[in-house]
Amino acid sequence: MKVRRALVSVHDKTGVVDFARALAGLGIEIVSTGGTARLLRDAGVPVRDVSDVTGFPEMLDGRVKTLHPKIHGGILARREVPAHLEALDEHGIPPIDLVVVALYPFEATVARPGVTLPEAIEQIDVGGPAMIRAAAKNHASVAVVTDPAQYRAVLDELSAGAGALSDATRYRLAQEAFRRTAQYDAAIAAYLRSPQAAPVPERAPEEFPHPLRFEAERVLNLRYGENPHQAAALYRTLDGPAAGLAAMKQLHGPELGYNNLLDFSAALALLLEFAEPAAVVIKHTNPCGAATAATVGAAMAKAKASDPVSIYGGIVGVNRALDLAVVEALAGIFVEILFAPAYAPLEALRFAWRVAKHAKSNAIVLTTRDQVIGVGAGQMNRVDSARIAVMRARELGRETANSVCASDAFFPFRDGLDVVAQAGATAVIHPGGSLRDAEVVAAADEHGMAMVLTGVRHFRH
Repeated sequence: MKVRRALVSVHDKTGVVDFARALAGLGIEIVSTGGTARLLRDAGVPVRDVSDVTGFPEMLDGRVKTLHPKIHGGILARREVPAHLEALDEHGIPPIDLVVVALYPFEATVARPGVTLPEAIEQIDVGGPAMIRAAAKNHASVAVVTDPAQYRAVLDELSAGAGALSDATRYRLAQEAFRRTAQYDAAIAAYLRSPQAAPVPERAPEEFPHPLRFEAERVLNLRYGENPHQAAALYRTLDGPAAGLAAMKQLHGPELGYNNLLDFSAALALLLEFAEPAAVVIKHTNPCGAATAATVGAAMAKAKASDPVSIYGGIVGVNRALDLAVVEALAGIFVEILFAPAYAPLEALRFAWRVAKHAKSNAIVLTTRDQVIGVGAGQMNRVDSARIAVMRARELGRETANSVCASDAFFPFRDGLDVVAQAGATAVIHPGGSLRDAEVVAAADEHGMAMVLTGVRHFRH
């Protein structure tokens, strides 16, 4: 279906000028309202006012502008029905092939502290949802865009398709449009049920509405459900702040499964019982270790001692920033999930990386968290630099055990990593990017070393 005319009426003006300019460049006539029309005209985009189409001015402070047969007739007319097209011709109604509407920001308005009921009421869009629903209902002939995030894909298809959008695209946009109006109406209904909206203070809000509807967005696709033959996903509701599992950010590791999240939820629920520094261990949703102490490191050591066997493969969490003491308490133990509200930096690696930036040509630097203990540089290969760094540290009587290593460029082979690992280095930072990265990572795993790949080379000649 070729798009010849678009109605653009958006409260959120993000990207609308560029979008409308691109539509006009494809030969599409732009019809618009109020502030949107002024913005487009000021930007040099050809635009026709809705009032010119309807022959009726906007009125009632903008409450009535698109609620008119010449607008809704143009949207709702079925192009495959001759009688509909004859009616458009008879009444001088131009068909509208694309509707672009961003609704009044009701959700954002009622989220503001101290908003009044009259303020909220004024942000209930009427014409916008009516146009969206009309266009979505007639998606066989009309496309509807409800979010600036959709602009790019629509423009790309219009450009590639000589100004036309496919049936599949119009159908998908209609689905998204009805989802948006449902979400919008649900937000209004929820607000009007809330205590802050009550016009009479004595009116009790409906505590348990019937029916209860809510909308959620998918956060994660899970590996599988409770059993491998089942599918699962994690969702969070759209009308409130992210909390609990929905607020987590996965920093490392493979894709999670349903059972991981079930155990994670149990661990988080237990951890939230404690205000003091605490550590918990969960296995199959049951606590097998829990402790409090002056620090989370001490608490972790005690929680591990609760059941040193069952902690393997368990879910482990602490309620303070995770620091080196927690890591040391878990040394050598495999856990499915390790979670915390924050993580203390890898300070020694940061220090080593900064020093390596200033060493020249195949630089290998060994440090503690605050002191250089050995440097190898200026060599024709990296393994010699590693050997020199270890040798210099030992010549000066410095302990290489529990040191960290920084390399200014990738390890082309595992041999350089083997040298520093055998000297006692426990972690390494380097840019990565070698054809043998997998071999080097495997070597680090073999030695029980932590590894950070920066993706940025520090090499100086």
